[in-house]
Amino acid sequence: MRMARKLLPSRKEAPQATVADVTLPALSLPLERIALVVCVLARERAAELLGGLVDAEAGRALRHLERFAAMPSAQRQAKVSVEFGERTDAANRLALFLEAAPEALRQEALRGLPLYHRSRFPQWEPSTSQSEATPVLTALAERRIREALR
Repeated sequence: MRMARKLLPSRKEAPQATVADVTLPALSLPLERIALVVCVLARERAAELLGGLVDAEAGRALRHLERFAAMPSAQRQAKVSVEFGERTDAANRLALFLEAAPEALRQEALRGLPLYHRSRFPQWEPSTSQSEATPVLTALAERRIREALR
């Protein structure tokens, strides 16, 4: 046993966590987008929620919030659509999905596509037969379309 213990590495205690290890990572979204989401989803509590950010970032986020709150509703909705809407490469991602999908899934996806997207793929026409697709296949097609577009 003593020989075996000598061959095994000795136990080392884990180093104490430093302040840098404990702090949260930097925000992955720009403050402007965070302020926009808070303005749209929690308008009454927006200032309170954004005030909870680090002081320097809270001030910037509150300025963005003031700008969004001053916008007319239609302009604010347009901003949300631009910021969080469809991807710029949505058509390419959708084409890759449709090319790789099995025929049954492709047919169900084509049935569920909005007309403006369906017109981009004239090589694939949805089947005219109204055979009932399973709910699982329909749900899968809807999810894959959403993933391709966002």
